[in-house]
Amino acid sequence: MAMMRWNRRQLALAALAAGCAQGASAADIIIHGGAIYTGVAAASRVEAVRIRAGRFVFAGVLADARSGVPAREINLQGAAAFPGFNDAHVHLPQVGLAAMMLDLVGVASLADLQQRLRDYARAHPEGPIVGRGWIETHWPERRFPTRADLEAIVRDRPVYLERIDGHAAVANSAALALGGIDSATRDPDGGSIERDASGAATGMLIDNAMTLVQSRLPAPTAAMKRDALAEAARLYASRGWTGVANMSTSGEEAMLFLDSAAHGALPLNADLYLTPEDSETVFVRGPFGMGRARVRGVKLYVDGALGSRGAALLAPYSDADTSGLLVMPPEEIARFARRARERGVQLATHAIGDRGNRLVLDVYRDAFAGDPSALRAARWRIEHAQVIDPTDIPRFAQMGVIASMQPSHAISDLHFAPARLGDQRLAGAYAWNALLRSGAVIAGGSDAPVEKGDPLIEFYAACHRHDLNGFAGPNWRLQERVSRAEALAMLTIGPAFAAFSEAERGTIEVGKRADLSCFSADLMTCEPADIPRARPVLTMCEGEVTHEAL
Repeated sequence: MAMMRWNRRQLALAALAAGCAQGASAADIIIHGGAIYTGVAAASRVEAVRIRAGRFVFAGVLADARSGVPAREINLQGAAAFPGFNDAHVHLPQVGLAAMMLDLVGVASLADLQQRLRDYARAHPEGPIVGRGWIETHWPERRFPTRADLEAIVRDRPVYLERIDGHAAVANSAALALGGIDSATRDPDGGSIERDASGAATGMLIDNAMTLVQSRLPAPTAAMKRDALAEAARLYASRGWTGVANMSTSGEEAMLFLDSAAHGALPLNADLYLTPEDSETVFVRGPFGMGRARVRGVKLYVDGALGSRGAALLAPYSDADTSGLLVMPPEEIARFARRARERGVQLATHAIGDRGNRLVLDVYRDAFAGDPSALRAARWRIEHAQVIDPTDIPRFAQMGVIASMQPSHAISDLHFAPARLGDQRLAGAYAWNALLRSGAVIAGGSDAPVEKGDPLIEFYAACHRHDLNGFAGPNWRLQERVSRAEALAMLTIGPAFAAFSEAERGTIEVGKRADLSCFSADLMTCEPADIPRARPVLTMCEGEVTHEAL
């Protein structure tokens, strides 16, 4: 793949150049004028920090910070500062690309979706229409859209609209024909072509069935992908993020990250997890990177999503006669696991349902049979870990498997998860507190563009567990909320640990990289409802100001 063009000497030189371009500053910087939370229990709050050459050199009293040579001072003017927030699970290029297609986030009904499609079709009269972001669980129609719904608006060209979770899509007849889908088409492994009573395709495609149409649609150009990554990285810095773990990274996308880092143009740290198709490079050479971008491991999938009933469950869904899908057979995951262990490559496997989580835990255990300490040292991850059988919760800590979870999923899914799962299975759903109490490490993230990708929403969801309107619903297991200190750790030191970077970032300590996320509200003391209303006012990555709105 294209990434093989980067030899070790080029990587070393590019990393040196990136280090010179980023993080170093002619003058020291002192931050003060608001609460500064360090994330360190022994000294959880300080008055000021001093930064030199991209690292913290002091954290304590302002008068002491000012001693010595003069420094540039930044007054927070009452805002609060925290260790840099890191999104432990995001699809950053897709965040940028989403802005280039039909935006269906927030559509309130099927009629609303149709109106947005109508408006977009008028403004873009030629070519296929691709969109993303709808979710039907709030709609008055209470059903998936169909090809007939789309064809009431557009019939003469392909229309392909992804659900917000990226695990289902609806296509009109022109798009189905483009994908070669008719009444005789068999379901692909790990996917489902939804059908009506007559056997005709309804237009809904689940998981691997989506690729039948996706693969035939025009791909974004290289320039579009480069622009999308640049815009998404800028947007993320403006929201207060200082780092990301980018999941399902293609080889081409990895090259864009590495090139951006080599030119000092990446405003945040990025740990990259490659797709299985593009994983050969990291298996051959092991983890590598430059500057702020590192190819860390491989992202796998075991099942689909809960909303589209693709998550693999131990028992059938409470609202449908299905137990979900296995997107990748366990024996194939086991093959990747064996090779990953041999090459020191970190695995991050998507698992949402309780059956999916158990299967991945079993595969991880078997890959390190007889050497549990080596499994703990490998820091393999399960992405999402949304529904776990309670008997499997202690296994995360016992095995050293990191739970990479996105708090906002709980406040989005609360509107449909009880119907999908039934009350009994909610005991292991979005079980942050139970996992922490068992000793597990949680790396918090957002899964954007599935969710918005806002650190304030993730923090709010973790410590409050109500949706943005203040609703939680009956028996939504509010005991699984975490403290604000734990929410902070989930979004700072947790992601750092998950990326083997806890010695460099994740807390405000002398010697660590100077990553800071500052918000207009004190997240540790303000009313819960005020958390998502706060504004990012200052973001610093390795001492570089990447966003300022003081």
